[in-house]
Amino acid sequence: MTHLAFVFPGQGSQYVGMGRALAASSPAAAAVFRTADAALGEPISQLAWEGPEDVLNRTENSQPALLAASVAYLQAVRERWAALQVDAPEPAFAAGHSMGQYTALVASGALDLADAVRLVRTRGQLMQASGAGREGRMAAIIGLDDARLPDLVALASVHGVFGIANRNSPGQVVVSGERAAVEASLAMAKTLGAKRAIELPVSVAAHSPLMAEAADGMAHTLAGITFRDPKPPLLANADATLITTADACRAELVNHLTTGVDWVGAIRSLRSRGISTFIEVGPGQVLTGLVKRIVDDAIVLALDDRAAADRLAIPFAESAGADFDFVA
Repeated sequence: MTHLAFVFPGQGSQYVGMGRALAASSPAAAAVFRTADAALGEPISQLAWEGPEDVLNRTENSQPALLAASVAYLQAVRERWAALQVDAPEPAFAAGHSMGQYTALVASGALDLADAVRLVRTRGQLMQASGAGREGRMAAIIGLDDARLPDLVALASVHGVFGIANRNSPGQVVVSGERAAVEASLAMAKTLGAKRAIELPVSVAAHSPLMAEAADGMAHTLAGITFRDPKPPLLANADATLITTADACRAELVNHLTTGVDWVGAIRSLRSRGISTFIEVGPGQVLTGLVKRIVDDAIVLALDDRAAADRLAIPFAESAGADFDFVA
């Protein structure tokens, strides 16, 4: 058993140009984008590579584009490892941040790429429509002691639906709920000791009860999709429990729409299970920074290398042509 986990970014890691250089240099990456384009019946690859940024950032576009780019990184590094004859280890676990769970399911063989691309397009559309008439908002709260989070939730909930959407790292959370509650929480958070409280430029209340309609819609959609048992297993977003069966995969994609993402809990759980090295698979390095702040003794590697011509880092390349023995 290796001491390695793959982690997959969620919405917010996308950028115009992601995967373009990679697809130009890697036949495996190019094939991923072709599959995604065919699955949607439109060139999502062109939007990922050329923008415009405001269109790419729409939830219904950013999610399938980011999923395709992340799988492209995975397939490209596997292709390069094979070419270099690197006996690279398979991960012991996979974990995705929010929408990144779909990418993790593709990587673990639980879900077909074409199905996943279509599903996250539907997910984005349902999220945008959910909670109609109850305007949703989200905000980032930085520098607040985790012990004061229950106080913040209790105070802000007086003004409407409110909760912790993402616990990203110690002292960094995202809150979500009805507009009045989120707006009220900005001043409350500072009173409780937060260094910064910033409303985010989104119009949905992700990972909150306002996503109940989206969850119902996804449950109906997912009922008709084939899932397989994931190998390696995943960790659930809300409570870091292991996901080992096809039915559990389907349930996770419904449940995490209305519950929070405890990324701190997931990464600490992986570390307690013997994981010492984390590879961020996808565009950007958002999760790399978060993991470093959660587990200070972890080895964290990102496949998106800004200095490389094709933006692909090749972990373990030094073992090319040799047996690979990876231990913590």
